[in-house]
Amino acid sequence: MSESKSGLGRILRAAAARVPEPRTAHRFLNRLTHPLRVDDYSSLVYPLWSSRELRGEVVAVRREADDAVTLVIKPGWGATPTYRPGQYLGIGVLVDGRWTWRSYSLTSAPTSGRGEYSVTVKAMPEGLLSNHIVGTVEPGTIVRLQAPAGDFHLPSPTPDKLMFVSAGSGVTPVMGMLRSMDRRSGQERFPDVVHVHSVRTREDALFYDELLALERTQPGYTLHLRVTAEEGRINAAQMSELVPDWSERPTWACGPSAMLDELDEHFGASGREDLYVERFTVNRDAGASGGTVTYGSTGKTVELDGATTILEGGESVGVQMPFGCRMGICQTCVVPLEDGHVRDLRNGTDHGPGERIQTCVSVALGDVELNL
Repeated sequence: MSESKSGLGRILRAAAARVPEPRTAHRFLNRLTHPLRVDDYSSLVYPLWSSRELRGEVVAVRREADDAVTLVIKPGWGATPTYRPGQYLGIGVLVDGRWTWRSYSLTSAPTSGRGEYSVTVKAMPEGLLSNHIVGTVEPGTIVRLQAPAGDFHLPSPTPDKLMFVSAGSGVTPVMGMLRSMDRRSGQERFPDVVHVHSVRTREDALFYDELLALERTQPGYTLHLRVTAEEGRINAAQMSELVPDWSERPTWACGPSAMLDELDEHFGASGREDLYVERFTVNRDAGASGGTVTYGSTGKTVELDGATTILEGGESVGVQMPFGCRMGICQTCVVPLEDGHVRDLRNGTDHGPGERIQTCVSVALGDVELNL
C-alpha cells in the first residue's frame, strides 16, 4: 500500500473515532438549540424524525368495504422492527385539534426490517376515531404510534393443527396470523388450519377474496364462512359438528363478547385450556351507577354515567393518563384507587380503596378519587 493511501486511512480512522454516538450527538445538539429541541427543527424538514415519540406516515389507504379501510403506515425513527402476528398497534390521530388514541390489530405480516405496518379499521356506530379514519384519513397523514403489543398471537413454533374462530372485524388479528404463515410457507410447512368465520352478509366479509385465494393455494387451510343473515348465528354445538376434531386444535378466537363467552364455556366444560381470545369490546351495561370522579393531584373532576370508563372521563377533561390497548389487556393504564368503588366492565368485579384498577375498563360506583 502506498504511503499516501496509508496516511489517508489513518486520518479517516481518527476522524471516525471522534464522531460521537448518535444519542450523545443528539444531547449535544439539544444543548445548542435550547430552549427548543433538535426534534422541533428536524420535524419541520421530515415529520418522522423524532426521538421523543414514535411517529408514522399513512402511505396508502385501501378500501376494504363501505365502512372499512386498511391504513398502510410507514413508521419513523425508533420503530419496532418485528412483532408477533395477531398483536395490536396503538395509533394517535389528530381529531379536532386533539390527539385521539385507539388500538387496532395489525393485519400485516411481520418483516425482518423496519417495513410498514398495516391496520384495518371498521367504522363503529359510536366510534369517534374509527369513523374519522374511515371517512377522512388520507395518504400523507402523520400519526403517532405506540409499539406493537398484546398477548393474542401465535406461539413459536406454530402448532401443527389449530383453529381460528372469528366474527365481523374480529378477523383482523387472524388475518395477520394467516398472512404470516403464508409468507413463511416457503421455508416451513403451512399448518393444518380450520377457520370458522361469521359475517352478517357476504358483503360484510373483510378479506373474503384473499381468504378464498389462500384456501386454493394452501392445502392446509380450510375456511368455513357462516352468513348469519341467512343461516343464523353458529353455536358451540354446531361448531363441534363442523369441526369434529376441534378438541385436538388449540384455538384463537376474536369477535363479539357473546360468541367468546359461549366458546369459553364450551372449552371449559371439556377441560380445555388452549382457547385464546381477543375482545374488542366490553359490556358497558354493567349496572354501575356512575358518579363524580376526581383525578388526584390534577384537581380535575368529571361527572360520569355508569357506562363511561374512568379513562374516557379523564380524557374528556384533559387529564393525560397512561394507556395502551384500551381493552383491559396490556395493564398500561393501571392506577391506584384512593377512595370510592369502581366496577370492571369485563367481569363485573368491584374494586375499592387501596386497590389498583385498570382505568380503560373501569366505571364509577358512586364518587371516586384516583391517586394520580
